[in-house]
Amino acid sequence: MNPIVIELDIKKLTKLNIWWTIICTIVLVTANILVQPQSLSFHPFAILRAIGLFLLLYILLIILHEACHLFGFWVFGGVPWTSMRYGIDTSLGVAYATTSQPLLNWAMKKALLLPFWLTGIVPIIIGFALNSLIIIVAGAFLIAGAVGDFVMYKELRKFPKDALIKDDPLQPKLYVYMKKEASN
Repeated sequence: MNPIVIELDIKKLTKLNIWWTIICTIVLVTANILVQPQSLSFHPFAILRAIGLFLLLYILLIILHEACHLFGFWVFGGVPWTSMRYGIDTSLGVAYATTSQPLLNWAMKKALLLPFWLTGIVPIIIGFALNSLIIIVAGAFLIAGAVGDFVMYKELRKFPKDALIKDDPLQPKLYVYMKKEASN
């Protein structure tokens, strides 16, 4: 029997990501300034340094985000490292992590959301603790960057936890096989 296909609309997802990036950044920066008032430096060197640090942290967190998916495939799904890949799809403009081995739905859902916690929430907590707007903004960007993971998670909630989920290695798609169909 044919699988049920869950496919992300990259154009729609990009718009959603932009909105969530703006909202998360404004809310979290405002919250930090209200909780921990501070003076901001608008000297050209300070601005360039902040942009450079943000970009470095953002790139590192994107790499960590995808590594978290791989770690989730391994920990929750028991997937061997040899069946996993990650990289950047330049045609879609997205980083990706994938596995050629199907996972049970409950394991795939955990693997999808692991990066949200480790590369979004944890940096924000650290940013508030250190009173660092750069870390908070990077965390906000990574929270918004998990929009696609949340969309897939939302779709997977419609299926039983023992359904098999196969990741498409080339496109932002998941294939859902119901348990009795998976044995055929």
